[in-house]
Parts: sequence; C-alpha cells; structure tokens
Amino acid sequence: MTPGQPPPPLSIERVLFTAEQIDARVREVAAEISERYATRGVTLIGVLKGSVFFLTALARQLSIPARIDFLSIASFNPRGSRPGMVRIAKDLDEPIEGEDILLVEDIVDTGLTSRYLLQILAGRGPNSLAICTLLDRTSRRLVQVPVQHRCFEIPDRFVVGYGLDYRQHYRNLPYIAVLRHEDGWK
Repeated sequence: MTPGQPPPPLSIERVLFTAEQIDARVREVAAEISERYATRGVTLIGVLKGSVFFLTALARQLSIPARIDFLSIASFNPRGSRPGMVRIAKDLDEPIEGEDILLVEDIVDTGLTSRYLLQILAGRGPNSLAICTLLDRTSRRLVQVPVQHRCFEIPDRFVVGYGLDYRQHYRNLPYIAVLRHEDGWK
C-alpha cells in the first residue's frame, strides 16, 4: 500500500481487549504508578506514535504530578548492519537529569528497542528509569528488559487498535483486536 491509498478493509479476527477492559486496567496501573512515585512525581516519556493513546489515558488517571515528553524512533539498515536497528528520529524536548522517568510503550515485543531506549535515557542521568507498557508480548522476547508496569500480556499475534497500527491504519480503534493473518502481515 502506498501513501494516499485507502486503508485495507477492517479485517479483525477477534477483539482481544474491549475499551472497558482497557480503561479498567489503565486505572489499576495508574494507581500502582501513583503509589510508587507518590512523594516525587514522574516524567512520562512516550514513544511515538503508538503510545499516544495509552500515555494520554494513563496520565489522566495519575493522582501525582506528571510531566510528559515524547521521542520517536526510526528503523534503519545501513549496509552490513543487522535488520531491526533503530535510531532516535525525534529527541526529548527537556533534559531528564535527576528526574524519575517512566518510559511508556504501546508494546514491548523482542525487547531490542526498549533496551536501546533505556541505554540512551540512562546515559542522561535520570534519578530512576522504568518501563510501563500497554501490551507485553513475552513470547517474542530476545533480550530481557525490566517491565515494571504492564496492562496486558498478549499471545504472538498481530494486534491493532488503541494506538497500534497496521501500515498506519486502525490506531483509532477504541479496543485492541487481532488482525486476520491472511491480510498480509508477517
């Protein structure tokens, strides 16, 4: 599919988590985070674009002071490098030295991207650094990363909705669904 083409038809195999289930779990995780950072507040760093829906919902449920910043990553594959390498495409707007940082992900899969981001952020001198993810697909983990807060663990299936996309489509679905395999994803 090229830019400007209409999106593929909605090809949902099944809904994995309803909007109500997501909202309830986000409230629970926000309460855990509020308790953990009760005396100091936290800076939420969202990984664009997928985390926007989750980060927004999470921030609204926190009962503590929270700052928000974003970064974006892009894949690149220079000659001779391994596939799946990433680089920072949009960096943070504010310094994080001395701050309590919560990296907010839409999904932690192999762990490679999360590990890279943790290394980059750790080098900037935060007081603490943790991961909060909407979805955790541990069955695909290649490297272990410390996920302190997760909403749901999911099977090894391609999912869309609530920020997760298929070719930049379906992020706006209010639920998380499994995309049918025959629709071209691998």
